[in-house]
Amino acid sequence: MTIIAISLGVLLFGGGFWLYNPDLPRTALERRWAPPPSQFVEVAGVRLHIRDTGLRDGPAVLLIHGFGSSLHSWEAWAPLLEDRFRVVSLDLPGFGLTGADPTGDYSDERSIAVLAALMDQLGIGQTAVVGSSMGGRIAWRFAAAKPARVSKLVLMAPDGFASLGREYGRAPERLPWLMRLLPYTAPKPLLARTMQGAYAVPGVLTDAVVDRYHAMLLAPGVRRAILDRMLQTRLVPPEPILATIRVPVLLLWGERDGAVPASHATDYERALPDVRTVILPGIGHVPMEEAPEASARALREFLEGETDS
Repeated sequence: MTIIAISLGVLLFGGGFWLYNPDLPRTALERRWAPPPSQFVEVAGVRLHIRDTGLRDGPAVLLIHGFGSSLHSWEAWAPLLEDRFRVVSLDLPGFGLTGADPTGDYSDERSIAVLAALMDQLGIGQTAVVGSSMGGRIAWRFAAAKPARVSKLVLMAPDGFASLGREYGRAPERLPWLMRLLPYTAPKPLLARTMQGAYAVPGVLTDAVVDRYHAMLLAPGVRRAILDRMLQTRLVPPEPILATIRVPVLLLWGERDGAVPASHATDYERALPDVRTVILPGIGHVPMEEAPEASARALREFLEGETDS
């Protein structure tokens, strides 16, 4: 989970701060946050917000965001990749402008099915898959479940191993009552405060970035979907699954990641058959936002087969 997920309880009622925040109108949100090249496509019964840019006949790269985020987190990467790759990003069901999944299913299995269906609809047989944090967990589970669809795998501070309060095979039976207030309140000042732990590079977490994350949180149905996802998420022991992944894997981590420390890379290094690790100095949990040039360069070198150069 990202630092946003970890801190949701603080966000809701920190310091006795209370504000009622209703959902924002979808039309206004889409007008502001989904200009071209954004588009909306019906996939597996859900209306997905996606972007599909770059070389139509180039190698495909599928970008999967983290918990509480959206496809906008990849915006700085897109122009650094589009000259060589077909770049596809999406708002996962339950997040951003995709909004709630009509099925109400937010399991990893459902995410895998949606991603495969999106590739089918876009005519993409195989792709490199990049996942950040929660999106990293979905990425490695997708690579294991659909090995023929994945050419290479990039995991950025991926989620998936058990930790304090997160056991394998068990989802929370119910959420703390403060957490259950999320559909009614999401004060922007507290959101900004909780997000600070995800960003290590000074000046990157601007008011504009907070505005974007806050707007996506207030998109219709998103906050209830977030709670549903948290209640439905069941971690599985990663090692047996990771051991089946035969494609090359890049672990891309920020040295100063305050949400998922870079030391956690060793868990994946032990489990993956073909893995290399790049630690970005001075960077936090969101390298694509904090250091787009450096992180995109590491990605390109890996995808283009120059990781040993």
